Amino acid sequence: MLPAAVLFPIVQRNGEPTVLLTQRTAHLRDHPGQISFPGGRCEASDPSPADTALRETSEEIGLSSAQVEIIGYLPEYRTATGFRVTPVVAMVTPPFDLQLDAFEVAEAFEVPLSFLMNPANHQQHSLHYRGKLRHYYAMPYGDYFIWGATAGIIMSLYRALEIAAR
Repeated sequence: MLPAAVLFPIVQRNGEPTVLLTQRTAHLRDHPGQISFPGGRCEASDPSPADTALRETSEEIGLSSAQVEIIGYLPEYRTATGFRVTPVVAMVTPPFDLQLDAFEVAEAFEVPLSFLMNPANHQQHSLHYRGKLRHYYAMPYGDYFIWGATAGIIMSLYRALEIAAR
């Protein structure tokens, strides 16, 4: 499995925190058109998953690490496409001016954290992939269909907060 890391950026908006997500461009080989967290493959020069997530976030959407405060990590997420993803949870302080990499990122947008943490918005789906029936979560939000690894990582945060609240 290929090591990768993503930034789970929680934006500190007045009144309600949001989660910054991207929509990948349609021509990419891996996960074209999907909603994702900024991130990608670990490079040999990255000292840690946090460094990978920050480097990839800067490359993909131009968010400076100076505006990012890492607050923790979620359990490693393994994808059906062969990635071992380390989610790096961080607080992001606005204002910021994003510079999207037009080759990789079609759009960046924010979803209220409360929407993503509400179990009423968690759908379960399944599909056949590589000869196996696979189950996955989805969280449709407006015109966006958040699913797969992104929804799975969101569910990891949901479960961690649910346990902490007990």
